[in-house]
Amino acid sequence: MAEINVVPYIDVMLVLLIVFMVTAPLLTQGLKVDLPEASSEPIEIDENTETLVVSISADGMFYLSLGATEAEETPEAVALELVGEQVGKIVAANPQIQVFVEGDGQSSYSSFIELMSVLQSAGVASPNLITKPLE
Repeated sequence: MAEINVVPYIDVMLVLLIVFMVTAPLLTQGLKVDLPEASSEPIEIDENTETLVVSISADGMFYLSLGATEAEETPEAVALELVGEQVGKIVAANPQIQVFVEGDGQSSYSSFIELMSVLQSAGVASPNLITKPLE
């Protein structure tokens, strides 16, 4: 009899499928923002370099996300003064870090300008802006 019994392999495959389906939503990190649309070229991101994402929500609150966060769905809001202090410490510890700014399309322009000013004083030479491509 030269047949291979594949039933155990199918059982293992289904278990793995269920595990991946359960863990996939947990991999989502950061804050949900409605990014503005722009026609721009994608940024070249070095996968080996650590990233820092500063987010502005629609109500003008600021959020920091350094690399991968733990199982938090929403990071805690940070005051603008603390954003500058924390970003300054992070940039001083790792000058090669890539800083990204993502802002909700409904956030005010003054919040964005205040954040850019604080980032500049914290030592961030050129933050990258995250947008959504035009549809």
